[in-house]
Amino acid sequence: MYGKREFENAFSRKTSNASALTLALAIVLTLMVALTQAAPAQTYRVIYAFTGGIDGSGPPAGVTMDAAGNLYGTAFGAGAQRYGTVFKLSHQNSSWVFAPLYSFQNVPDGANPGARVIFSPNGALYGTTYAGGAGCNGVGCGTVFKLTPPATFCRNVLCSWDETVLHRFEGGNDGFSPFAEVVFDRAGNLYGTTYGGGTYDSGTVYQMTSSGAEGVIYSFTGGSDGALPQADVILDSVGNLYGTTSTNGAYGTVYELTPSGSRWIEHTLHGFENYGMGASPIGGVIFDASGDLFGTTVYSGSNGGGTVFELTPLGGIWAFTVTYALHGNGNEGPSANLILDSDGNLYGTTYADGAYGFGGVFKLTRSGSEWTYTSLHDFTGGSDGGGPLGQVIFGANGNLYGTTALGGNLADCDGVGCGGVFEITP
Repeated sequence: MYGKREFENAFSRKTSNASALTLALAIVLTLMVALTQAAPAQTYRVIYAFTGGIDGSGPPAGVTMDAAGNLYGTAFGAGAQRYGTVFKLSHQNSSWVFAPLYSFQNVPDGANPGARVIFSPNGALYGTTYAGGAGCNGVGCGTVFKLTPPATFCRNVLCSWDETVLHRFEGGNDGFSPFAEVVFDRAGNLYGTTYGGGTYDSGTVYQMTSSGAEGVIYSFTGGSDGALPQADVILDSVGNLYGTTSTNGAYGTVYELTPSGSRWIEHTLHGFENYGMGASPIGGVIFDASGDLFGTTVYSGSNGGGTVFELTPLGGIWAFTVTYALHGNGNEGPSANLILDSDGNLYGTTYADGAYGFGGVFKLTRSGSEWTYTSLHDFTGGSDGGGPLGQVIFGANGNLYGTTALGGNLADCDGVGCGGVFEITP
């Protein structure tokens, strides 16, 4: 199985050679595949399977839902120009209808979106591409972009939204290859991370106005503060930022950035020092109602499948606890953010491992200080999909929604499938 960055490199090569199928009709058809129940209490189904044509391929990052219950997401490869897409799934009664919103062209608008698109306070969609743009001597180091609906009402499901490139990364002090989605503060500024670049070539955290003025607020040194962030940041109620780095310190870190005048001060809340703690937190962190932080590591832990961890603020320090050590065979465990329900239970995905080695969706139920693991679905790599890299989200109906980067229609994308969007009903 591939790691996140390795997947994106390999998947780009695979899908660039996949033939463009006859999709004009296929993408407007509703795909409703009822699958075997993952467990007696849940029903799993694929609501769209990608074909590797103008719809895209390899959705890497989960989906975002609007107030009407429609889903929005990104596909890493394929599309009209073969550089990935942004898509919408409209919920119509019990069906879902697919529409491509935008196909990337590489130069100058970006290529290969690796993160979710996020709604801004003004209703536009914002996102990042890890490649493309016009920086890095024309090769492209990624972009931050905005998408808005066409000014004139369009009755065609194939109508493209309007894209505005807010920033093209140059690969120097401003960073390069943003894997993470963006987050907005109350003033409408957005924040994100770059995997590389910065003063020490170890990645950055950047701040950007809604009009695109970008500034780096922290450059990782590659020392005890960590290096190579792949996850998004989150904000607390007073404007501090929290996130993870995937390496160094020695196996990754959890950090806090605190504004101080015109500067930001970095505090390393935890450095992963041994395999028992887990290694390489690729996903970000989330807060629970008590102010504790929860996150995941993709590797190691006492059971070999990565870990779910908790950081609790205690008298000026953050106490680290392994909440749950997932079982695995050395493949990749959770690589995305967790989510919480109203009862404080955690939900997440694993990219590999699981019963069939293609990852799964899980729930951790809290009872006092104990956590109980439940598998909601184990992917087979077949028609149900495989390799979920992104997080799941809750719909208003309480169902879970997410994406798989592989599987689905196995006749497409060189026989490995182009991935899909799924729904799990409690």
